[in-house]
Amino acid sequence: MHGSAGFASVVIDVDSTLCGIEGIDWLAERCGPGVGRAVAAFTDQAMRGEIPLDKVYGARLTLVRPTVADVAALAEAYVASLAPGAAAALHRLRRSGRRVVLVSGGLRDAILPVARHLGLPDGDVHAVDVRRGADGAYLGYDEASPLAQATGKPEVVRSLALPSRILAVGDGATDLAMRPAVDAFAAFTGFVSRPPVVTGADVVVTSFDQLVELVLA
Repeated sequence: MHGSAGFASVVIDVDSTLCGIEGIDWLAERCGPGVGRAVAAFTDQAMRGEIPLDKVYGARLTLVRPTVADVAALAEAYVASLAPGAAAALHRLRRSGRRVVLVSGGLRDAILPVARHLGLPDGDVHAVDVRRGADGAYLGYDEASPLAQATGKPEVVRSLALPSRILAVGDGATDLAMRPAVDAFAAFTGFVSRPPVVTGADVVVTSFDQLVELVLA
């Protein structure tokens, strides 16, 4: 780590960082092993940076076509798979005056309940909206969202005008892409360790306890 210690703002990824699952992969598994394998392969390639997220984002959702019930079940799975110590860590960071926001390429409707569970306001959750018909059927997603693009996260972070210094935390290539928009990037390896992301990070954290120490230093 270079520069002065401590951070005023923390930007946290959700899938495989805040929570121990990849939401789209979890949804795909509900559709059967064939869809599950196909979507998981897409996700892994995108998170390794081997293919751009925008090349697979819509394709994965078209394979899954998540129902309202699917998304509600995913929200429960997110809460059940929270990283050890994450709830206490976020509470401590916010109590100390740090700004905490979630920036995810996941589905906003599934992430909002997790954020509420953690005491985060809806306005600090940045994710992708799903489009549905009057009957609730899946019609698509917000294709204009930067978060459905491989390099969209830094665009979102810049738009938030967060208090400096800013630390971004995540496990994938789309998270590492935030590096130019923040003061430092921490690779979170508590659930999965991706070598290209670890190599590009300023620091590696394996737990939310370590994250708190880093932010409050």
